[in-house]
Amino acid sequence: MEVIKTAIEDVLIIEPKVFGDKRGYFFESFSQREFDEKVSPILGHTINFVQDNESMSTYGVMRGLHFQRPPYTQSKLVRCVKGAVLDVAVDIRKGSPTYGQHVAVELTEENHRQFFVPRGFAHGFAVLSETAVFQYKCDEFYHPEVDGGISILDESLGIDWKIPTEKANLSDKDTKHFLLKDFKSPFDVTVDLYK
Repeated sequence: MEVIKTAIEDVLIIEPKVFGDKRGYFFESFSQREFDEKVSPILGHTINFVQDNESMSTYGVMRGLHFQRPPYTQSKLVRCVKGAVLDVAVDIRKGSPTYGQHVAVELTEENHRQFFVPRGFAHGFAVLSETAVFQYKCDEFYHPEVDGGISILDESLGIDWKIPTEKANLSDKDTKHFLLKDFKSPFDVTVDLYK
């Protein structure tokens, strides 16, 4: 696999090695050994995933921008196994030089790319295809009592979601998140969120 660094430290794009022939294709979608060998040295620590999630959504669905508060904050390794999404990670660590900045990447069933979203980031995606099946690996279990979010429609974030706002389909919960300017982050860049 190839690990691609982005404009924000520790936010990574991962491209698996795909073997294809006239029958189709094969690739390892996840190998803990290879992740430890290639990603952990970049991060400076290991990641142990404990929960896998999957969602199916239709065109225009926007999910996010979600995170879990300490002490149950999560890293995510995400991919789109059917269709196409625009996936986004927003830095919400107080004191970070990239606070409020984001990385966006298209994840599709054709490119097989994966996106690593570290702890201290809000995560969301928009469905660009007719339907999309999306998978998440998380390094902490889901804890609804510490669920949090910032507004996915916050224009100050400068995210081009690649779908018209009038076509956006959001949950009631996701329409109630704070704008970044009104948000009090539970994360601090000086705190190691992996201890």
